[in-house]
Amino acid sequence: MMITPVLSVKDKIGYGLGDMASALVWQTATLFLAYFYTDVFGLPAAIMGTLFLVVRAVDACVDPCIGALVDRTTTRYGKFRPWLLWFAIPFGVCCLITFYVPDISPTGKIIYAAVTYTLLSLVYSAINVPYCAMPGALTLDPRERHSLQSWRFGLSFIGGLVVTVIALPLVEKLGAGNPQKGYFYAMSLMGLLGIVLFFCCFGLTRERYQPRNDTSGSMLSDLKLLWNNSQWRIVFIFNILLLCAVVIRGSATLYYVKYVLARPDLVFNFIVFGMIASLLGALLSEKLLGKFDRIKSYQWTILTFVICNAAIFFVPSPSIGLIFTLNLVFSFIQNLTTPLQWTMFSDVVDHEESRTGRRLDGLVFSTALFAIKFGLALGGAIVGWVLGMVGYLPNGATQSAPVMLTINSLFTLVPCALFLLMAALLFIYKLNNRTMQTIASSLATRRSFAGAEEPVLSGSRPLINQGDAR
Repeated sequence: MMITPVLSVKDKIGYGLGDMASALVWQTATLFLAYFYTDVFGLPAAIMGTLFLVVRAVDACVDPCIGALVDRTTTRYGKFRPWLLWFAIPFGVCCLITFYVPDISPTGKIIYAAVTYTLLSLVYSAINVPYCAMPGALTLDPRERHSLQSWRFGLSFIGGLVVTVIALPLVEKLGAGNPQKGYFYAMSLMGLLGIVLFFCCFGLTRERYQPRNDTSGSMLSDLKLLWNNSQWRIVFIFNILLLCAVVIRGSATLYYVKYVLARPDLVFNFIVFGMIASLLGALLSEKLLGKFDRIKSYQWTILTFVICNAAIFFVPSPSIGLIFTLNLVFSFIQNLTTPLQWTMFSDVVDHEESRTGRRLDGLVFSTALFAIKFGLALGGAIVGWVLGMVGYLPNGATQSAPVMLTINSLFTLVPCALFLLMAALLFIYKLNNRTMQTIASSLATRRSFAGAEEPVLSGSRPLINQGDAR
């Protein structure tokens, strides 16, 4: 019987601090960078939009290259953690130079923005790809990985919530009326805190599993292996659908509250309380779903939050309390599944190793991030295209009935349709609890742990027969 150590709370907090670091900076960029570029930095809106599209496309294509490099990394600190050490400071520096406004010509500003935003995106990928791939080296137990992801996203949502609440007040206070200085100083603090948190993540985690570092294949041959893995193809499409649905709903939120509910004063409360519900969902995911088969529980959870979100479409706009309640329930239940989503990537890595003998953590997670970024871009584009087609009037006091119906549908029914397609995909996804426990038990016989001379007895969990119990 194979034994794997149960991760301590310190391990889980340490890992989660890495995503909190990312959230502090990336949430700020997501929420405020477009406004910063147009209203503070001075870029034309069309240039800003083109910049975002081009940089995200380049960034997504670079991810698999970074993943291939991660898979070929060997150091005394492990395969994944060293990347946090190498890129923490560059990441913090890129954050603050991206939010700096140089006193140069308009053309120079465009070049400066393109270079700094590209650097920020590439350095973010260089630290995020190995970070996301790390759970497979921390524990062999699929249930422990689920718990690890719950802590990760709980701390990530806390970081995002902090940014949402304090970022603009911090800009105002530090800038003393000068938004250019305010953004630069605020992002300097966020970047510094991000550096510290990445160092904490490095120091508090330990790569217990060090697989054989096989560099015999090329990145192209590894990609071909993944393409022939049916479970990877399912997860890839699954994540495009998921991010597309999440971005469509998220992008439509402000329009929904402003025009359908006719309560622009409630936008902040609607978003913040939704984030708090999301935080609780991520934190409680393993507690509420960990005892059940992950794939079946994922399907039932999708059906539950689809019902909640679809119900919002039919609730009359004056029923603010009911709509708020349904949105909170949706946010809570939907984010119960976020740790499951990322656990699926680790399952695909284990499945590929059992199938071909190749351990492709970096490449699997980088292609997953590629799918996520593609879904992000596609979801945002769909919202813009659809609103343009129905004649949406920016900043209009009122909108036409077709526009109102479209906004309501983008917030509710359209994401629900994509979520249901995800649930359907899970019927052909084979990596359930029983299968993964069999794979984990088989792979454990070939695995060595860092510090294996120290016996792992106390607080350990057997890797076999857990699927039967659940």
